[in-house]
Amino acid sequence: MKVTIRFYEELNDFLKKEKHKKDIEAVFKGKRSVKDLIESFGVPHVEVDLILVNGKSVDFNYLTEDADRISVYPVFERLNIRDVQKLRNIPLRNIKFACDVHLRSLARRLRLLGFDVYYSDISDDAELVQVSINEDRVLLTGNRQLLMRRSITKGLCIRSSGTEKQTVEVLDRLDLRNLCDPFLRCVECNGLIEKIAEGDNSYMDIIPPGVRQWCSEFYRCPSCKRIYWKGSHYDKLVKVVDGIL
Repeated sequence: MKVTIRFYEELNDFLKKEKHKKDIEAVFKGKRSVKDLIESFGVPHVEVDLILVNGKSVDFNYLTEDADRISVYPVFERLNIRDVQKLRNIPLRNIKFACDVHLRSLARRLRLLGFDVYYSDISDDAELVQVSINEDRVLLTGNRQLLMRRSITKGLCIRSSGTEKQTVEVLDRLDLRNLCDPFLRCVECNGLIEKIAEGDNSYMDIIPPGVRQWCSEFYRCPSCKRIYWKGSHYDKLVKVVDGIL
């Protein structure tokens, strides 16, 4: 069988340079699923949001036919394609993440921006995949082979290096800037931060005496018991958030 396949936009990041933004002829014996064909080029299926075969939208189970013309498009969070795409019923709006062990700084930055992010430095790939599936989380990783597991339905292969660039990449590729709610979560444990009521002195013994002299507004994380206040570190984080957004 011989088919023609073309990858669009950022999906070309996974291809060899000579195959960027052009028709590719693929020759193979017997029928194969379009998912298998796409991933044979190194493109994880979770990066794909629309597949057109001879102009008609299909899902990953479609079995290729001789002379098929296949167009593969990336995640379309900025466009409404619900009427034509067959891979996902609803957009990724109630979004939660799971980061692999190499993305600790990215996990902290996304938590800083208010997103629910699972991270554990002792989780192996199997545990991470299970968390992603069980808790309906978008798996963030630089390991494209991990994203090719059939059980994974939501994921993003991180291309950038550097925490700020990675954070901007996630926000822009999934169009999440309007969903940011900075300082909502504890960057250490992912818990939701709450304000300590005025007059509640039960936490004063763990706040440095020098801080108590000038600050009267405190916050706590019920999950890990950390106390937060708007000091010089907060001012630095505000600048970080402003820079990202």
